[in-house]
Amino acid sequence: MSDFRQLPSVHAVLEALSAESSRLPHALVVAEIRRTLDQARESIRAGAPAPDVAAEVRLSLRTLEQPSLRRVINATGVILHTNLGRAPLPAAVPTQGYSNLEYDLNTGRRGKRDTHIGPLLERLLGAPGIAVNNNAAAVYLVLNELAAGGEVVVSRGELIEIGDGFRIPDIMVSSGATLREIGTTNRTRIDDYRAAINPRTKLLMIVHPSNFHIRGFTAKPAREDLAALAHETGIPLYEDLGSGCLAALNPHGITEPRARESIAAGVSLVSFSGDKLLGGPQAGIVAGSPALVARCRRNPMFRALRLDKMILGMLEQVLRDSLLERWDRIPVIRMIALTEAEIRARAARLAGQIPGAEVIPGQSVTGGGSTPEQTLPTALLAIPASSATKAEHALRNGNPPVIARIDGDRLLIDLRTVAPEEEPQLLAALQALSR
Repeated sequence: MSDFRQLPSVHAVLEALSAESSRLPHALVVAEIRRTLDQARESIRAGAPAPDVAAEVRLSLRTLEQPSLRRVINATGVILHTNLGRAPLPAAVPTQGYSNLEYDLNTGRRGKRDTHIGPLLERLLGAPGIAVNNNAAAVYLVLNELAAGGEVVVSRGELIEIGDGFRIPDIMVSSGATLREIGTTNRTRIDDYRAAINPRTKLLMIVHPSNFHIRGFTAKPAREDLAALAHETGIPLYEDLGSGCLAALNPHGITEPRARESIAAGVSLVSFSGDKLLGGPQAGIVAGSPALVARCRRNPMFRALRLDKMILGMLEQVLRDSLLERWDRIPVIRMIALTEAEIRARAARLAGQIPGAEVIPGQSVTGGGSTPEQTLPTALLAIPASSATKAEHALRNGNPPVIARIDGDRLLIDLRTVAPEEEPQLLAALQALSR
């Protein structure tokens, strides 16, 4: 029979935590003591020794006092690191207090929150646009409004799965639309689209395979040809661009379709993410035909999926910087534009201050489900360590946490994703490893 007599009473633990009890709500401290005691009893039943209950409660309370969402230094070289929040956000000061979120200052009457980003989107894309809380929501909204109860024609090679097991077909089906799959995994022709059209067809759809690339014996119709078919049949053409690129990244070695080019090619509607190559907060943009955008905005689900005022303010800032081509203010674009020589010079300066460190060639990736199989040449800082795994763990548990790369038995740092102002903290963390 389990012996719980070795466990202290609630009162005894409470006395041992007098400092915590004096500054924290009494009910919270007591609840944490009881929760910890319950866990201790389970551990003893399983054969484990009795823990130091007071120490466990103290650690639990300290954890509750600290923010869980923290800034980290991304030293992996993965620019759109999904686990680290995708696009690093630019510096911004949220609008404090009240705001004119839905108030027209000119007329003194109720306004619409779209007005803060609408003019920017129209100038950037050459067409009106709206925003919801992510691109999966944008896909759902478009399909629910334009194709619910009917069929959506889409190539089998474009029925992709995105992060965390979410599949485009599942989102499409939940919208009330029926998939009409055509072609094969590697080859789909314009005639496949034409043959699939029937009285129930409500939408033709293109899904950009942003997180994989098929090579070899492949074929798919040009966007312009599909737009011509849509115009001929009167059926809208919708393209889910996924990543949502606005800047011209070709000079930096990245090839990715741009939203404005799709609309100019005749696509009726496009949607894309705000927190990938756009470089902003999590959002989903829907843009294109004024009539179709207006329909999506009138859909009852638009209100459920609309943006919060803080996200809207951040998105407005990034869109304005894009329109004015202030690319240096958008961290994602700034990181992509860094040359190997610039990164090598920064790495060499740090290496000179870390015993045994060396600079080696390497590759950065865009990440975040965009630009598959496209890399950017970089220079890596290789840090000597008796155990790369232990060194990585130490960096990850520092303040601020540093997320690094491990390759074999080497700890690697890619400064492409480290802001210059973060270098002093990074250097201190790396120097501490050798102490």
